[in-house]
Amino acid sequence: MQLQDILFSQGFGTRRVCFGLVQQGLVQVQVGGQLVPVVDPTGVFDPVGLNFMVQGEPWVYQAQAYLMLNKPAAFECSQKPSTYPSIYTLLPGPLRMRGGGAAAGVQAVGRLDQDTTGLLLLSDDGKFIHRMTSPRHHVPKVYLAQVKHPLDTTQLDRLLAGVVLDDDPKPVRAAACRALDEHTLELTLTEGKYHQVKRMVAAVSNRVESLHRSRIGALSLPESLLPGQWRWLSDTEVSALTGKVAKVA
Repeated sequence: MQLQDILFSQGFGTRRVCFGLVQQGLVQVQVGGQLVPVVDPTGVFDPVGLNFMVQGEPWVYQAQAYLMLNKPAAFECSQKPSTYPSIYTLLPGPLRMRGGGAAAGVQAVGRLDQDTTGLLLLSDDGKFIHRMTSPRHHVPKVYLAQVKHPLDTTQLDRLLAGVVLDDDPKPVRAAACRALDEHTLELTLTEGKYHQVKRMVAAVSNRVESLHRSRIGALSLPESLLPGQWRWLSDTEVSALTGKVAKVA
């Protein structure tokens, strides 16, 4: 694969820009364990696992992007935010530009409200996004909700039995729920309706004061990933997410 095409596929600009980056000596490629300058945009390299550097920014070739982000509060999961900054501003430029065209860049796999924090997946793989968001696949998502009023067994039983939301006569049930303490609810859902956790808690006469997503399928948010930080998913993590989803107890 030509080096200019590798850069373009990773989001380092238009084909013309990528051609110029290489020609101007701004790209180094790892050859034999060392980064060496390359000035021929048409130079051919095996892209799989290729390490390179563009204007001092290290990068590893990824045919498709699979990321996790620890979403902080006061960020919107939108390319065109209305009030708060976009979560996409937390990502480096290449991740926002890869692929080119109107649908350039990685996309959030589902959305979190601006005041909801925690695990958010992003990808440019349409099949992966569909697999993770389609109600048909029942991917469990675990939330920690701080609630205003003390929790009791009646509220938990109702959440498990199902509550009716105002836009759907069919009851919505939690796949699992438990009180971690008097004001902390751990709730597992396998579908994603608008403001679902907040509306379900309101339906049992309580109120969510803060909300955090800690897990999606087999993937938990690591403590080492601080709010606002992101990282690539490993092949093992992607396989665990797209494989048979284990039931959450």
